[in-house]
Amino acid sequence: MSVKVGIDFGTSNSGVALYKDGQVRLLPIDRQNVLPEVVKTVLYITREYQPYIGQEAIAQYYRHNVNRQRRYVRQWAGEIDFVGGELEYVRDVYVYVDELKPGRLMQYLKTALRKDGYKGTRIFERFYTPGQLVETYLGLLKQRAEQLLGEPIDAVTLGRPVHFSANPAGDLQAEHTLRTAAEAAGFRNITFEFEPVAAALDYEQSLSAPQNVVIFDFGGGTLDVAVMRLGDPHGRQVFASGGVDIAGSDFDRAIIEKRMLAHFGLGRVSHQPEILELIQSVPDWMALPELATPQNRNILDKAIRAGLAPVRLKALQGLIYNDLAFTFYNRVEAAKIALSNEGAAVISLDDNQIAVWELYTRTQFETDIQEYLARVEQVLLETLSAAGLEPGAIDAVVKTGGSSNIPLFSELLTRLFGAHKVKSSNAFSSVVAGLAIKAAR
Repeated sequence: MSVKVGIDFGTSNSGVALYKDGQVRLLPIDRQNVLPEVVKTVLYITREYQPYIGQEAIAQYYRHNVNRQRRYVRQWAGEIDFVGGELEYVRDVYVYVDELKPGRLMQYLKTALRKDGYKGTRIFERFYTPGQLVETYLGLLKQRAEQLLGEPIDAVTLGRPVHFSANPAGDLQAEHTLRTAAEAAGFRNITFEFEPVAAALDYEQSLSAPQNVVIFDFGGGTLDVAVMRLGDPHGRQVFASGGVDIAGSDFDRAIIEKRMLAHFGLGRVSHQPEILELIQSVPDWMALPELATPQNRNILDKAIRAGLAPVRLKALQGLIYNDLAFTFYNRVEAAKIALSNEGAAVISLDDNQIAVWELYTRTQFETDIQEYLARVEQVLLETLSAAGLEPGAIDAVVKTGGSSNIPLFSELLTRLFGAHKVKSSNAFSSVVAGLAIKAAR
């Protein structure tokens, strides 16, 4: 007998749930996580092509990479044809490759699905398309769920954002890639549901009378909004849905760009384009390990010996060459999360060459992400307008997703709809619970 499950394949976190006998069961997919029902959407692939997900992936990455040795070898990468007038010649191209690199850690697999023009990435000798990366992740997720249930899983309802892409063709392609990846991972019966609609199905379990509801699903990758009639299974209706490509990862990047780059030399280094390029790469933690080349080390060493912001450039060097970018990014994200409940948080990172300490206040954070507030309000009002409803006709506003708890956006919902209508659901489980309900139906 096969089992039907719901899978919330999220930008930052994922989950698997089963609906049976009127109850949702959240599966403890990641026993190593603080919340076992939540598994980070992180994939680590070793040089032997052994994949890991969640906390196990992070643990393997730290064990293999942080403060490790490097050995660069010159490797032929291809040829370039030069043509100029009557002159034509071919030149070999070489790159330096770290032959001791033990593995590759990847995040934002879902974002790769909707990235226009992104074909994939090379991991050692193999090239992985976005679909193949997602297939690898979903395959391990399925394997863990089947071990917990003791039964094969044949059918799945997968969540998807309202818009993978503003381009309709890109949106269809992203869903097709996700479906193909799920099939390759072993699922046979695959259906999709919009993530805010899934959260609505979970909220509907608590209703005893019909309501007009706004679902405000604000996670790590996108903001999705749905305006629905809930509480009457025969009269359930989606009035309108909308979304925008704004979410938690954008806020993390804003914090680093506006507050943290000075710790790595921004403002102290000028007329040094190679170093400035390294500094500007700090917000992209996945790109930083690829910058750990002998040429860049020589550039930084030379600048440090010349007395050019030596403390800050040593910190930059340590961030890049000691594989601390992922740790740093997580410290920034943790401070952002803390600011939902606290007035201030500390962003710190200590290692051989790094001593970063920044007191970051909620007021500073709200200033740094202020540009996104108007876009979020616009999406809300446009979706309400498309539904043909005024804010006063809404009975409840349900928040879900980690970013929905940011006070700046909670205050926006309170201003538009009234504090008594704004309700919080479980930020990490409401979508997957609704997907499990949909799968069972």
